[in-house]
Amino acid sequence: MVTNDDGIHAPGIRALVEAVKDLGKIVVVAPDKPQSGMGHAITIGLPLRLNKVEIFENIESYQCSGTPVDCVKLAVDKVLHQKPDICLSGVNHGANHSINVIYSGTMSAALEASIEGIPSIGFSLLDYSVEADFSAAKKYANLLVKQLIGKKLDKHFCLNVNIPAVAVDLVKGVKVCRQAYAKYEEDFEERKDPTGKNYYWLTGEFINFDKKKDADVWALANNYVSVVPVQFDLTNYALKETLEKKLDFDF
Repeated sequence: MVTNDDGIHAPGIRALVEAVKDLGKIVVVAPDKPQSGMGHAITIGLPLRLNKVEIFENIESYQCSGTPVDCVKLAVDKVLHQKPDICLSGVNHGANHSINVIYSGTMSAALEASIEGIPSIGFSLLDYSVEADFSAAKKYANLLVKQLIGKKLDKHFCLNVNIPAVAVDLVKGVKVCRQAYAKYEEDFEERKDPTGKNYYWLTGEFINFDKKKDADVWALANNYVSVVPVQFDLTNYALKETLEKKLDFDF
């Protein structure tokens, strides 16, 4: 199964379909419009629409009115009627390294598949342009998926893969990384609409606090493809152990 968060008409999802179309049967279920930054949102107060479309040649495809996570849920329950061997999400237009994974619709779709017991991979290219060159993304998506198809993977297997925005021959290779410690220093610009009423526009600057070479931001800055294993268990195990040792909860 292939999905994304930029919408079914985005160049990135076409690149991903082209990268893996010879590796097995593909079914595409993706949002009918851009859903970037939706995180793990699901639709609960509105009806969901699911329509079959002819977008990719010889590929069964559906567009969904909901979020990327909705797409995964509907795909399993109403389209496939079973779990696919693997779920691929992307290729996202823009980075999903470091803290971006929290907000990313691309990675939330992959993590939803993981929750459902479907091995998954989210792919992102560090280029927001619709004119982006997806050659490197296609090459490494193909190589990675080819290695994994047919292998017995943990049912909660999930990878966050980011590709630097450089020509294929400038990519130095692949690094298995950890998520870098970084965040956005955000600001809301106050503006006025044509009626004179105030509104706010989110802006901000990405701040990387992590300069170590095992982090995804370093790998990408140095023209490596970063591969970060991710999980939906958010438990802080070190803090859990500390709390159990130092605090008395017997009350």
